[in-house]
Amino acid sequence: MIVRSLVEISGSERDVNWGLGQSRRFLLADDNMGFTVADTTIPAETAIFLEYKHHLEACYCIEGTGEVEDMNGNIYPIEPGVIYALDKHDPHFLRVFTDMRLVSVFSPALNGAESHSLSNERASTY
Repeated sequence: MIVRSLVEISGSERDVNWGLGQSRRFLLADDNMGFTVADTTIPAETAIFLEYKHHLEACYCIEGTGEVEDMNGNIYPIEPGVIYALDKHDPHFLRVFTDMRLVSVFSPALNGAESHSLSNERASTY
């Protein structure tokens, strides 16, 4: 059984600045669960273009507001109680209006230190 607390992870090697916020990674590849669960924070007024070519991702919003936009121009409001899932490695824009906190799940699992290389010209990925 694996039991970890946010307090235990904060400030450890599992507390990763992913590029525009923090990703506190509860489960990683070396935990042998096959997926990662992270507590992810993103500051207000953030706008980023992302794509996960090697991972599927689902994000459940527990704090804050924003929106996610797909490549067809569809915009979906994000607020507490909303989940969005990138089930086709979807490139997307994430815009954060107020400080946001997400429960993020990645499959397959992250190794641990992955972070984004952010650019306005192309999607960041890992």
